[in-house]
Order: sequence, then structure tokens, then C-alpha cells
Amino acid sequence: MTNPKALLDHFGVLPKKSLGQNFLHDPQALEKIADAAELMPDETVLEIGPGTGALTAVLAGRVRQVYAVELDRRLEPIMRLTLAPHANVTVIFDDIMSVNLPELLGDQPYVVVANVPYYITSAILRLLLEGKNPPKRIILTVQLEVAERLIAKPGDMTLLSVSAQFYAKPKIVARFNKAVFYPRPDIDSAVIRLDVYDAPPVAVPSADQFFRVVKAGFGQKRKQLKNSLAEGLHIDHDAAAVLLESAGIDPKRRAETLSLAEWAALTRAHAGNSSDA
Repeated sequence: MTNPKALLDHFGVLPKKSLGQNFLHDPQALEKIADAAELMPDETVLEIGPGTGALTAVLAGRVRQVYAVELDRRLEPIMRLTLAPHANVTVIFDDIMSVNLPELLGDQPYVVVANVPYYITSAILRLLLEGKNPPKRIILTVQLEVAERLIAKPGDMTLLSVSAQFYAKPKIVARFNKAVFYPRPDIDSAVIRLDVYDAPPVAVPSADQFFRVVKAGFGQKRKQLKNSLAEGLHIDHDAAAVLLESAGIDPKRRAETLSLAEWAALTRAHAGNSSDA
């Protein structure tokens, strides 16, 4: 019994919309996700949101160790059944945001595979990418709209896309019809792979300063950068205009149009003009 509906019915578990629970059941889709991770036999995988354990079992057959972190303890008997043949899986019933990852993983290299709802995607990426030991790569199954935001180009950039591309190179590797999930979500999904950089691809004084400037820029939607930076950085509008011009950026532009390199130039200009540089 591997069909998620049959498993959930058998154990009397109803999917929770509040947790964004849509369980992947298509065997080909599961293999596509595992293939996208390009796993080696000696690797360790951190899986977030294993659900019924269908993908966990596939991953366990390819690597040395899988740590599967699941928020919903109602799924424990299902996962116990699904994963019984796999001694190399450790299931942790907890909120991923509360798990002590350094304690769990130490300083070993690892790969993240996750099927997460939109509302927590950004928080999980920050947790993983800003930590002391970020993963080598991350394979996310997310709503197609979220995947497209992650790979956005200047003109359609968001705080999420800038943040992700500062730390990693994102690429959509598969698209899934809603029919491969139970229950069916309202929209299609995609698998995105993020190859994490050893160092950011742009030169900035520090990540903290970079994100202070970026968050200020995106803080006021639909406003010109001169205005949003003035409010977000607590400087007057003339100073914001000078700052942008010193970075070679038209003060009338909007945050979504800037490239990663332009945000870096703006950060360096701000650091050079601030007392905390």
C-alpha cells in the first residue's frame, strides 16, 4: 500500500490545508526529484516535509543517510510502515525552523530535498542558506509561481529572488501537473534546484549590509528607489538620490529592475558613505 490516499484513509488521517499538505504519489515524479539531486552513495540528505515517506524511500535507496524532518506527527504510523525497510532513515517529528541543524548534521556536507508550501519557502531558504554549514545543493518542490520567482531576471525581481540568487544558482529542472499530488493542489508545481555558491557571486562588505540595502529597496512596493531607500535606510531623499547615482543607478528606477550586481554596487556605495562601514 503506497498510494497516499489509501495510506491516509487506512490510518484515519485527513490532509490539512493549513499545513499545505499535498502528497506526491507519482513514481516517475519521485524519481525525477531524486535524479535532480544527483545523489552519490556516500552522501547525506536532509529531507523537509517527507509526508508519507514515498520520496524518502527513494532517497534512502541512493544515499548513506537520510534525516527526514516532518511537522505532522499524525503521519508517524504511516512513515513507520513506509520506511520499515530503510535502516538509514532517521525521522524527526518537529518544525524544521526549530531543529538544531548544526547539532544534527555537524560540519558534514549534505543535500536538501524538500516539498514545502509557499508560506514557509522563504523562511526555510534563509534558515538553510544563512547558516554556518549551508547545503551543497537544495532541491525544492514548490508552486510553479514560486519557482519562477526564484529564477526571475531584472525587471521581475523580488526580495525572494535576490536573496536566493545571492547564495545559489537556481534552475527549474521539472514541472509537475497537479494530478501527481493527493489531494490535488489548485495550481501546478515545479522542481527547482539551487546549487549553493562557496561565496556570493558579487562583492559586498557583508551579507548583513547587502540585505539591509535590498530590504530597504523592496520595502515600499511600486515606489521609485529614491523614495523607498530614503524610508528604509532612514536618510533624506536627496541623500538617497546621491547614493543611487554614485552606484550608477537612475534614482527613478524601481527595485524589481535591479540586477544582483547593481544591488552589490549600491551596498558598496552605502557602506562607503555610512558611519558603520
